[in-house]
Amino acid sequence: MVRTPLTPRERERGERLGALLRAARGERSMVEVAAAAGLSAETLRKIETGRAPTPAFFTIAALAGALGLSLDEVAALATPPEAPEAAVA
Repeated sequence: MVRTPLTPRERERGERLGALLRAARGERSMVEVAAAAGLSAETLRKIETGRAPTPAFFTIAALAGALGLSLDEVAALATPPEAPEAAVA
């Protein structure tokens, strides 16, 4: 099975998600947060660095719970703003 390439918007969303998770993790170690979420530290590292820009919903839900974030917050902060549409003539 061949994965279709990610769009620039999907890559940006992955980068924003990684930055959000790093900021929410604060001084806690990756190992501590990953264990609390039931994930491996390597999975968390890949998400935070953008190497896994489209993690599964339940992965995000587990991380949000471990970090004290709501899924609404994660969605709002990780979603890039809409690009302005070209004017229609």
